[in-house]
Amino acid sequence: MFEFVWPLMFLALPLPLLVYLLFPAKENKQSSAALKVPFPIQLGPSQVSKQSYAKVNLFLMALLWLLLVTASARPQWLGEPIAIPTEGRDLMVAVDLSGSMKARDMVVNAQAVNRLTMIKYVLSDFISRRVGDRLGLILFADTAYLQAPLTFDRPTVETLLKESVIGLVGDNTAIGDAIGLAVKRFRQREKSNRVLILLTDGRNTAGNISPEQALSLAKDNEVTIYTIGVGSNQRDMFGFTMQSGASFDEATLNQIAEETGGQFFRATDTESLINIYRQLDALEPIEEGTQQMRPQTALYFYPMGLALLMSAIFAIFVAVHSIVKRGKTND
Repeated sequence: MFEFVWPLMFLALPLPLLVYLLFPAKENKQSSAALKVPFPIQLGPSQVSKQSYAKVNLFLMALLWLLLVTASARPQWLGEPIAIPTEGRDLMVAVDLSGSMKARDMVVNAQAVNRLTMIKYVLSDFISRRVGDRLGLILFADTAYLQAPLTFDRPTVETLLKESVIGLVGDNTAIGDAIGLAVKRFRQREKSNRVLILLTDGRNTAGNISPEQALSLAKDNEVTIYTIGVGSNQRDMFGFTMQSGASFDEATLNQIAEETGGQFFRATDTESLINIYRQLDALEPIEEGTQQMRPQTALYFYPMGLALLMSAIFAIFVAVHSIVKRGKTND
C-alpha cells in the first residue's frame, strides 16, 4: 500500500502563488515581458517570445516545487503485514559434559554414537523451534559454566551447543552448580516464565552447591525445572538391564522436577528424547505472535532525485546558453 507519512505538507503547494500575489514584483522598465518569473537568468531561444519563455519557466519551476513538496511529504510503500513473536519465557538448557557421556549406547541415523552426540542431534531441532523464547546454555561437569546468556539468537545457542565436547569442564557431575547458575542468571532478568531443562546421565559428585540447596533456590525464585535422565536401557540375553557408564540419580532428579512444578523424563534412546521434547513443547507452549509489523520502503528520494536532476540539467542549459549568447555579443 502506498501512503504519505506527512500528507499535510501538500498544504504548502500554493505557497509560491501566495507570495506572488501578496508581494508582487516591481515593474522592470527595461523589459516588456508580460509575465515575470523569479529566476536568476531569463534566457530562451530567439524564435520564442519572451512571454512564451516566461510561461515555460513558470511551468518548470512549478514542477520542481511540486516534486520538492512531494518528497517532503515522505511517500512510502507499506508491505504485507508480518507477524512477529511476542516475548515468551526465559528458557535455560543445562547439558552434562561429564566423562560418562562418552558411553556409546545411543543410535542416530543407524549409527552408534555417544550420549552427547545424541543430545546435540535432538536438542538442535528443539532450539530452532523456540521462536519468541530467550534461550541460554549452561555446560557442567566439575562445575557449571555459562556458555550462552539468555538471548533470542537461537542459531548462536545451537552453534555453541554443537561445539561443546566431553571433558571440557572436567569429568564429574555438578548438578547443584548447574541449577544454581541458572537461578542466578534468571535473577538478572525481569519477571518472566523461568524454565530450566537439565540433561544428565549421572548423579551429583562435585560442585559447591548440593542439589538440595539448589532446589531451595529454584523454588524461592519460581524456576520450573524439567529434568532428563539420559542412559540406555539395553538388556542382555537374560533380560537384565545393561546400563552403560554411571547411572543417573532418578530419585533426586524426580524430586527436583516435582517440587518446582516441572517433570522428570527418562531418555533411553533417540526416539524417547524426541518424544520428551514434544512433551516439553506441549507443557511449555511457544508464545503465539500477536504483534504485526509492515515493512516500510521509503520513496521520497525518487521525487527528490528527479527535482535535483531537472535543476542540474536546467542550470547546465542556462550556463551554456549564457556563454553562447556572450560570444555572439562579442562578435
